[in-house]
This record gives sequence, structure tokens and C-alpha cells, in this order.
Amino acid sequence: MIALMALVLSYSDSLFGSIQDYIFPSQTPSFSNYGTVGLIQMPSARSLSTGTLAFTWTNNEPYLRGSIVAYPFDWLEASYQYTDVNNALYSNISSFSGSQTYKDKSFDAKFLLVNESNYLPSIAVGLRDLAGSGIFSSEYLVASKFINNFDITLGIGWGILNKNKITNPLSSISTKFDKRTYNLDTRGGEFDPGKYFSGNAGVFGGLEYFIPNARGARLKLEYDGTNYGNEGFNPGQGNEQLLFERQQSQASRINFGIVYPFGDLFHARLSYTKGNTLSLGFSAQLDFGKKEPLIRKNDRYKKIKDANAVVEISGRDNYYLYRSALYFLNEKRLYLQSATVKDDTLSLAYMQGKYLSHIRATGRVAQTLDEIMPSNIKRFKISSINASLGMNTISIDRESFAKYQPDNYYILAKQNIETSSYLHNKKDYDFQPTTNYPVHFLKIEPKLRSQIGGPDGFYFGDFRLAIDSELMILQNLNLITSASASVLSNFDDLKLASDSILPHVRTDIVSYLKESEKFSLDVLQLNYFSNPREDIYTKLSAGILESMFGGLGGEILFRPFEKNYALGLELWRVRQREYNQRLGFREYRTTTGFISLYYTEPNTGITAILLGGKFLAGDSGLRLDLSRRFKSGFSVGLFAAKTDISKLEFGEGSFDKGFYFWIPLESLFSTYETGHTGYGLRPVTRDGAAVLQVAHPLFAITEGAQNFNLTRDWDDLYE
Repeated sequence: MIALMALVLSYSDSLFGSIQDYIFPSQTPSFSNYGTVGLIQMPSARSLSTGTLAFTWTNNEPYLRGSIVAYPFDWLEASYQYTDVNNALYSNISSFSGSQTYKDKSFDAKFLLVNESNYLPSIAVGLRDLAGSGIFSSEYLVASKFINNFDITLGIGWGILNKNKITNPLSSISTKFDKRTYNLDTRGGEFDPGKYFSGNAGVFGGLEYFIPNARGARLKLEYDGTNYGNEGFNPGQGNEQLLFERQQSQASRINFGIVYPFGDLFHARLSYTKGNTLSLGFSAQLDFGKKEPLIRKNDRYKKIKDANAVVEISGRDNYYLYRSALYFLNEKRLYLQSATVKDDTLSLAYMQGKYLSHIRATGRVAQTLDEIMPSNIKRFKISSINASLGMNTISIDRESFAKYQPDNYYILAKQNIETSSYLHNKKDYDFQPTTNYPVHFLKIEPKLRSQIGGPDGFYFGDFRLAIDSELMILQNLNLITSASASVLSNFDDLKLASDSILPHVRTDIVSYLKESEKFSLDVLQLNYFSNPREDIYTKLSAGILESMFGGLGGEILFRPFEKNYALGLELWRVRQREYNQRLGFREYRTTTGFISLYYTEPNTGITAILLGGKFLAGDSGLRLDLSRRFKSGFSVGLFAAKTDISKLEFGEGSFDKGFYFWIPLESLFSTYETGHTGYGLRPVTRDGAAVLQVAHPLFAITEGAQNFNLTRDWDDLYE
């Protein structure tokens, strides 16, 4: 079979075709039982589009596996696997874990090396379980090629994928690839590059057949390269003390299955593996790389009724001009703060909380002004403020803006638009509308608290209703409050206590979750913002800063407008909160702080954040955060930290690491809105490298104060 697939992959171009010749409504790659894009058990060289976020679930005995898969780039598939191993115990201490089965957490990565062309297949290299327990550890090199409506895959695997043994081709490069060795000096969760692509190798392959006129359904057939005798828990591997039931041995190396898509977003899978095991699963995938990923917006600009009459009134004198601008901008949730007219230029400052895109907000201001301003006004200087901090000034030539608006020629319009940094000074303006402080904003929203893994169960969740409040005492002084109450929870069964030898700044999470289950005061934070000069921003905060700590401190941020970097300094004196998350505190106190370097690579949109300083448990070191933001506002990132504590002191996992994603709320609705919802996960919660999670960090508040964050969104100008 392998020889046949190799022959097909290298066959003449007369066979090359396209599945577009058939009627296939859904041609997107599908997921394997392992939780990543592939065949049935085996990987393929396929990937989804940049910005895709996917969730998969599979029941393939003895494994129940859930996965989160993200595509920061179309050449990188990054995934987190969470597996319930049903034939092994979590531990051999019944008082600790009872009859709970083993839970495995791992990270995978696949890199697309070559894109498919008429003559070449897609080629990818991947690593499974690259920093986990190692019970699924493997590496592979794989190629996939479309021929008519067949997608053919052929690969070489190492580690668990070495069943169909061949001589390791890398041994001809170096003898270090001859034998697979393992790092025994580990607390788990460490990278072990010494074993990658070493030891015996094996081959695997298969095909996907896209059924014509079947709404994207496809059949799968594969030659399985999994060495099930080494995968998971098996006698003779050193972990057999946890094994209570051997998995079924492999009766056949041929697996087959079917995938049926329900549109482009949801796939259902059914397969038969090992010659004796029926498995089923599903996947859901969302493409956040697109500008409007889920719901098309119907929140277009609405023209002002009787605009000509407003123009006539605005032209009488500046008083009426300012009042017209105030009324009609406020009506569109673009809140005028200051305005002045000098010669033929109207300069104004405004605040808004409706649009993620700063260019879209500015465009709405310009469209409103163009409708209601008299003809002697030739230029608009529109300045943005956030929390009293000056963000930017966008100077727009009115004639050019109006000329290119009907055809949405934003590329031509921007040639007559200037952007610059901005420092708000009320003395620069003639008109200052009166604001009656305090101003109060309130919203009620759902909230989910989760605890995944551990000896107590597969998943624990607490669905809550949260009340979020912001009281603007002054323009630069606010009080934010967040409180929540449980609606549905299974936290009562949680019992795992911390075994950390460090101060328990995070590992008492079970006590916090259980004792605050009925009601919790999550945040009660007073903030004072200031902007002493252009490009410099400060914040002072005090109160209940997050779920586990309260105290006081502040930040200072230097963020040059024309640069892609920023420098920050923060310092906090905090005290640990009581487990019930009300107003009480525990005895533990500490000082934590960091020097921060932020850098955004302009071509990829990747932002790197490097923190150096003292963490909550008293350890010192570095933390690196890498994330990518997409046009829709969706962002995905990962982080890792290393401090001056040893692996033994840190405990399971050896060092802090994890990932997160943020989904913009406006992608879930047909109207524009600010705000995000998301999820972050650490494989293991430990006390080392813990950072304070303070609301409204300056780097997030000042996004509009850097030119890169404006110019990426010029296509929003007329929307």
C-alpha cells in the first residue's frame, strides 16, 4: 500500500486535477481522532486558514480527548490536547484520587514547510506531546497531495508513530538519532529536544476521498503507524502501576472512517480503528482571520435627517457650530469633549466606547461633521481620548474625504490624511461642554469559571451571572466593580489541596473557587490616569485588584506614537485576599513589579511582551508573551516564564507556560461593540512566576496611541 501511494504522489501531471471540478461545498481539511488536522489516527500536511480557532472532541477507547487548535499563521498549527486515559488511574493513592482516571495534558505543533503546487505536495513537520508527560510523544514528516478528488498522504513517524519500522533516515546525518533517549531529571512539562526525531522510524499513509455531490462528505482510509504497545500505559513501560485495564491490542493496521460536514463550521466523524474499536467525534472551527468572521454587520453609518438645515444653523456662528457637533456626535455615541475653530479648521476631541477600530470611529466622526458643518470648514482635526489620556490626532482634508466616500476609495483619501500623537489640553479649545459627574455605566453578563484536570474530576465549572460597573467620578478618575453569583456549579466535589513549598499565591485556587461559589466580589478598583506629556502615560490604582489580591500601586508607560515599541514600569504592594472573595484579607503580603518591553512586528502583527522583575511568590525572573492580533480583533497568544526557583521548588510542569485567545464581542453580533471574551489555560497551576492580573493595564488602554494600530485599519474609514 505504501509503495502504491508513493507511486501516486510522483505520478505524471496528466493525473493532476482539482476537486473544484466536482461539486464539493465543503473542502476544508478535517480533524483526526488525535485532535489535529489529519486522517483518522494519522496527521496530514493540511492546515486551516490563518486566524482559525477550532475545538474538537473524540471518544476513541481508551481515550476521551478534547483539543483546542489555533492557527496564528497558515503555516503553524498549535494545539492543546486534554485526554482522559480511561484504562489508568490518576494515582495509586486512593485517598488522593480515588478511582479517578489519569488526565494527560500536552501541546502539539505542526509547521507547513512547502505549499502544494501542480507538481509538489504540501509538506509539513510536526511534534506531538512536545512538552507533556510523553505518553503520546512522537514526531513526523508528512506530505499530502490532491489528485482529482483524492487527497493522498504519506509520512514518516518517530516515537509512538514507529510501528511500521524503517531505518531512521536521520541516522545517516548523525549517530545521535540512532537511539531515543529521555530526560529523567524532570518534573514533567519540559521540552526534551534530545529525543526528537530519534530512535526507530516508521511509515504511515492514507487517503481522503471527497464524495461528489455529497455536501462535502468524505471517506478516509489509512495505514496506521501508531505503536500501541508504547502509547499511553502499557506493561513494561515503567508506568504500569497505574494501569488497571490493558487497551485492546491492534488487530489491523488499516483504519477507515467517514466525515460529514454540517456547513463549513462543524464536522462529525465516525471511524473504525485497530480492527476492533469504533470511535466518534466532532469538531467546530471558526475563521477569525476574516474582517467579519461570524456575523455580517448591519451597523452602517446613518445619515442625518435635514442635514442641510443643520448646516445653515451651524454657519450662523461658532456657538451653534459647537452645539450641533455636540448633539449629533453624542447621538452616535461619539462623545464630544472639546472643540475650537481656527481659520478653516475645526479641531475637536472626543471619547467613545463603541468601536474597536480607531479609524472606523474617526471615520464616523468625519462623516457626521461633513454633513452638518458649514462650507467654510475645510479641515477636521479629530483627536481621540481614552480615560482622559490623549491617543491620537487624525487630520482630514474635508474635500478629499467627501470626494472618495461614495466609492469607498479609502486608499486615495488617506493620502490627504495626517496622523500624529496627541496630548489633551483643555486650554487649546474654546468650547468645553459641561459633563455632570459622576457618570455610571452598568452591564450584566454571563461568566464561567473553570477548573480542568486533577485527581477530583475531568472538568469542574461554575456558570455565573456577573454585574460589571464603572463609575466615572471624574474624566480621569474611575471606580470599576465586578461581582458575580453562581447559577450552576459542580465545585462541591473539588478537594485537591496545594502541595507547593512556595507561598500559595495561586495554588489555593480550589479554596478560592469553593468558598466564593455563592457570591464573589471580583474587582473593586479605583484608578487615576494621567498624561503628563505626549507618549507618556501613568496610572495609579488601589483596592481589590483581582480575585486573590488587593492593594495599591501603579504603572508608567512610554509609548512613542511613530514607533512599534513601548517601555513600561509597574510596582505594586499587595495583600492576599480571603478565600470567600469578599472584603477580608489573609496575612501574606508582598511587593511585586516589573520592567516591561513591548514590541509589535509590523508585517505579521505579532506583539512580544518581555517582563523582568519580581513575581507574587517572591521569585524573580523573566516572562515572555507572544500574541498575534487579526483584522477582526481576535488575538491568540502563548506565554512562558522562568524564574530563580528550581524545578523542584516550582513543582509539576517545571516552569510556567500556557496559552490564551480573545474573541471580540462584536464578532458575535451584527453591531459594533468594544470588549472581548476569551479563555486562558495553564496545563498546571503553580505558584512560581505568578503575575498580578490588574484591570485596565496601560498597554491595553493606550492601543490608539500608536500609529501602527491606526494604519492597519484604513479600510474601515468609510464604514
